[in-house]
Amino acid sequence: MATGQWPTLLDLANRTDSGGNIPLIAEMLSQCNDMNDDMPLVEANESTGHEFVFRTSIPAGSWRSYNMGVPNNKSTTAKSRVGLGMLEDFSRVDRALAQHSGDAERFRESEDVAFLEGMSQTIAQTFIYGNTSVNPSEFMGFAPFYNTLNTGTALNAANVLGGGGTGSSNTSLWLIGWSPNTIFALYPRGSKAGLQMEDRGERDTVFDALGNQFIAYSTWFSQQVGLCPQDWRYGARLANLDTTNAGLAGPNAYDLFVGMDEMLLLFPKLTKTTSGITKTDAVMNDTGVRTVFYCNRTLRHWMNVQAMRNRNVLLSLDDYAGKPTEGYRGIPIKIVDQILNTETTVS
Repeated sequence: MATGQWPTLLDLANRTDSGGNIPLIAEMLSQCNDMNDDMPLVEANESTGHEFVFRTSIPAGSWRSYNMGVPNNKSTTAKSRVGLGMLEDFSRVDRALAQHSGDAERFRESEDVAFLEGMSQTIAQTFIYGNTSVNPSEFMGFAPFYNTLNTGTALNAANVLGGGGTGSSNTSLWLIGWSPNTIFALYPRGSKAGLQMEDRGERDTVFDALGNQFIAYSTWFSQQVGLCPQDWRYGARLANLDTTNAGLAGPNAYDLFVGMDEMLLLFPKLTKTTSGITKTDAVMNDTGVRTVFYCNRTLRHWMNVQAMRNRNVLLSLDDYAGKPTEGYRGIPIKIVDQILNTETTVS
């Protein structure tokens, strides 16, 4: 039986002008979620998840004297697994209603684009706040992983900084180093990456609330995706940034550029113009890391204000992937509207 909502005659009336045509719709609910453009997509080694291995200890060697041996030693590793989520939806329109619009394809398109936008925002929101403890069907995002300042309870707390905010009026600044060897997005083994869209045409026979059937135009949307922080050292969070008059909008605001500079030094290595740390003792170097700052519009505003007040010459316009993008020390700063201003305190 039918559940949810269906387009009605009222929806049709609201989408047609006086001439009976379907005009361009102002997408008032659209957002900017630039993270989707940066993340590499890697095929998972399972259908519903991805297992990865990381080093937990290394042999330090032993000082030896003449005629004395050294004990055997070894390194140790551990395994971890992350799950994938499956986001789906159907855009369905009664065939008769679509035909009465005068332009069935145009009417369907006006509905389908809303599904594309809505699912894109859901994916972006889940990459930040997805929590399988709350919703087992989704995947784990960044915030539940980088969720404490206490290094005694979690090793990755070393990459979580606090901006001094309290209560539930906070936001976060993120620094992510994307690559297939560090942090990356996932799609299921043997499937396709990205959002899948299938025009099912008139093939779907659907049912009303009474169990009676009718024919509907149908478009199917699906994306199976996950997030793998294989090397959590390439992710950093500056949390507890109070967006009220007691915080960033006040006279004693947290210095965002001090925090950003500290975040750069948390990564194992970057470039000469960023952290200045350009190599590690790892045999396999993490080449090709794409490093990006992410924040919402509120935080970006106060970043600009602080840059103007302090004449911060390190905030500049650079070329990133062929596009002019403002950045800090050459690292682009991008907007993710799904990052909230209502985060609770990370402790």
